[in-house]
Amino acid sequence: MRPVHDLACVIHLHSVHSDGTGTVRQIVRAGRRAGVDVVMLTDHDTLAAKRAGDEGWHDGVLLLVGEEVSPPRRDHCLAFGIGEEIDRDLAPADYLRAIRAAGGLSFAAHPWSRGSRRFRRAGTGMPFAALDSPDLDGVELWSFVTDTAETLASIPEALRFIVAPGRLLDHPPEHNLREWDRLCRSRRVVAIGGLDAHQIGKRIGPVVPFRLMAYRRSFRYLRTHVLCSEPPTGELERDRAQVYAALRDGRCYLAMDSLGPPRGFSFEADGLAMGAEAPAAGRTFRVRAPARAELRLLRDGAPVATAGDSTELAHEDSEPGVYRVEVRRRAHGRSRTWIVSNPVYMR
Repeated sequence: MRPVHDLACVIHLHSVHSDGTGTVRQIVRAGRRAGVDVVMLTDHDTLAAKRAGDEGWHDGVLLLVGEEVSPPRRDHCLAFGIGEEIDRDLAPADYLRAIRAAGGLSFAAHPWSRGSRRFRRAGTGMPFAALDSPDLDGVELWSFVTDTAETLASIPEALRFIVAPGRLLDHPPEHNLREWDRLCRSRRVVAIGGLDAHQIGKRIGPVVPFRLMAYRRSFRYLRTHVLCSEPPTGELERDRAQVYAALRDGRCYLAMDSLGPPRGFSFEADGLAMGAEAPAAGRTFRVRAPARAELRLLRDGAPVATAGDSTELAHEDSEPGVYRVEVRRRAHGRSRTWIVSNPVYMR
């Protein structure tokens, strides 16, 4: 396989252009301090940062500007690669077609949101109704804030999440994984990890003296790593096209970077990279992790091969199905998901 260049992206972020408390400059600076390569901004129903000329490279961090299309309490969608705002009053199927017609990418935001049973005032959830649309490119498989907040069972647990997220986070919701596996059986559906970061707080002039879940802190956790065929050049158009092409093709994986640097992870089947589709045939699926961990190869959501405390796994298989990888590490006393790959599709 050709060499790949792994870029760590933080996706699904809000600035002062919508309901976040940080300026674009402050968010980019937080990304740089957190060691992020690409910051993907998605303010609600606006591309104001793009019109302001903020998209581009900033001291080693690439800022890309998208939009979170945000109908009230439902059908939110992260749209990238578009030049004009998408009308949130359109039906989901219609605005997905509009995103595709504009040459853009669409990812359903927190698509299986069901609300909080414990904190009813937090709402009844923000699910996405058009997951079977052929114009939808992918899903936010794991939403750092939304998925976690909806499972919190008490105020002390909520405080623990705010103070020490790494001790509370363990795995993507099982329901999300099952539904993603179901969607992938009929067509390619790219999975990303999103933060839904707002840096909750009170802004006073140029500063936010009181804030919860600061951007820099949130950026330490869930990231989407895109695998590009060439290194970044520093040219916005070329580098943006590479990132979007990798996302469109599914050449990316989710990682909880706080559990350890994931660069060096790879998953392929006799030269077929993540996101590839091919006729089912006898192939060797190979997994490599950058550190010893529990490696799991799944077909249609069911494990077909595992390796404990290892950096490599190889498995021969000829069955049709959707093959993907989960990597787990122990931290804070229990096993936690470190990496989730996008699939290789054997049809």
